[in-house]
Amino acid sequence: MMKLFTLSTLSKVGASPSELTENRRRNASMVLVGVLFLVGLIAPFIGLYPVFMMKALCFALLAAAFNLLFGYGGLLSFGHASFFGTAAYVTGYTMKHWGITPEVGILTGTLAAAALGVGFGWLSIRRQGIYFAMVTLALAQMLYFFYLQFDGFTGGEDGIQAIPRGHLFGLINLDHPLAMYYTVLAICVGGFALIYRIVHSPFGQVLKAIRENEPRAISLGYRVERVKLLVFVLSAALAGLAGATKALVFQLATLNDVNWSVSGDVILMTLVGGVGTLFGPIVGAFVLVIISTYLAGFGSWVTMIEGAIFIICVMSFRRGLCGWVADRFQINSVPLAAADPLPVASPAGFRRVLSEPLTSLKDASHHE
Repeated sequence: MMKLFTLSTLSKVGASPSELTENRRRNASMVLVGVLFLVGLIAPFIGLYPVFMMKALCFALLAAAFNLLFGYGGLLSFGHASFFGTAAYVTGYTMKHWGITPEVGILTGTLAAAALGVGFGWLSIRRQGIYFAMVTLALAQMLYFFYLQFDGFTGGEDGIQAIPRGHLFGLINLDHPLAMYYTVLAICVGGFALIYRIVHSPFGQVLKAIRENEPRAISLGYRVERVKLLVFVLSAALAGLAGATKALVFQLATLNDVNWSVSGDVILMTLVGGVGTLFGPIVGAFVLVIISTYLAGFGSWVTMIEGAIFIICVMSFRRGLCGWVADRFQINSVPLAAADPLPVASPAGFRRVLSEPLTSLKDASHHE
């Protein structure tokens, strides 16, 4: 017992500042996750309307999916509304006209968004910076006008209405508000957990390394375009999961779901909450949904209020609300470049994604 205590004490005394900061950050994150999950479980019983919570959760997942691409991959996309809306249309159409079950409908919509992400990603990842963003915006606008004309599938300006919720796995009646709410909560928590796993995987380390220094990653033999395409597809699929879930919540899929304004709102949510943080998009989504819900009586002034909030956050909270809290309480003071060093070799299970490193990789690693 004494020996174990001594070893533990020595390890704490000998820990580097970065290790102590990382432990503090991890502990704070675990506490925050527990608190948020508890609030989510009891939300319907403490005066929070299930419909409001479900809307906020869907947009939180959409913002987190965007943050995976932008915050960790450094790729600014103006086209995430396309994946969100496409999944909503596919889920709504298949459930209403084909009579499939909710879980299959959500899966179908998510796969459709992922397939669209392959096409969008293949066309856009060859460009960088503002050119990448403009390509995604152009593709999104093309898809919007396509859906406007393809009213046999989308319903045109009327959209797909009265989407049946059905029974989840043939057992759970989703027409019951609490059943629908806890289904949405489970889906979104699963999506957040998947994003966390991606970010903290070897793939996530390579992704962040490419964001920090793409030429160096290329020189070490990583297939950068493949990594970018994969994260683009993953982000599109998660955005589609949010859109498919939203279609069930509101039993509606319309052109508003694929409008460029949805992509703009998602960018705003991420910037307000904190780019490159796990909780930032969630916080930003809830802030924006609260504003749009409780200030709806102000009409078009809501847009101006959102713009003012954006300006204040950019000027006062450079890292967003979550970044400001982290700096305030010194939860995470390690720079990204120091916290996420560039790996010099691909893990065994990861080589199929990145392809084999170049033969000069070993020589390069010896000189590090």
